[in-house]
Amino acid sequence: MTPEFSSILFDLDGTIVDSAPGITATLAYTFERLALPIPSPAELVAYVGPPILDSFRDLAGFTPEQSQRALEIYRPEYLRSGAFNATVYPGVEDVLRAIHESEVPLSLATSKPETPAKLILEHYDLLKYFDVITGASDDEVRSAKADVVEEALLRLAGIGANIAKPVMVGDRSHDVHGAAAHGVPTIFVRWGYGSRAEEVGTIAAVDTTDELVTRLLG
Repeated sequence: MTPEFSSILFDLDGTIVDSAPGITATLAYTFERLALPIPSPAELVAYVGPPILDSFRDLAGFTPEQSQRALEIYRPEYLRSGAFNATVYPGVEDVLRAIHESEVPLSLATSKPETPAKLILEHYDLLKYFDVITGASDDEVRSAKADVVEEALLRLAGIGANIAKPVMVGDRSHDVHGAAAHGVPTIFVRWGYGSRAEEVGTIAAVDTTDELVTRLLG
């Protein structure tokens, strides 16, 4: 059977890896260093997925200057320890392997900066399944999901991939909206951090990795 999609974009946090433990621990460290009250664990989980500067602005209420200071504390600590305090969701490597073996071009498309994203994929031996790695720029200038999706499509086209019918796989509303900005549909995975309300606008929502493989590759 011919796969329905010509290329696939994959989110990282909440889709490939459960990265919340490392992210929330690093956020708690950041708030402590800033001499601010540490949000509750449930509040910290809300930071996982969207661009970190957006979360500092929208969830912590930081000014641009405060957000930049927080990022200066957060980034080195996350690279030092937080990035590897994560686990690959069961069955996800099988999905990535199936895509790779199908020869459908695959790009990462994450709001996480590319340096830690690559470190995580290398750490869990998943980098080999991807044709292109796309994330936020390390300076966070490119961090909005729509910008990441645009860059992923450009990079896929640059290696000669067919981007006539791409699809996004993600777990949060910003994945859905960022992909939609470029006419890319989203398949929503329910094992991540998003709520059912965030599925609005998707073409499908899946509960298992077997369902995801079937939806992606037929």
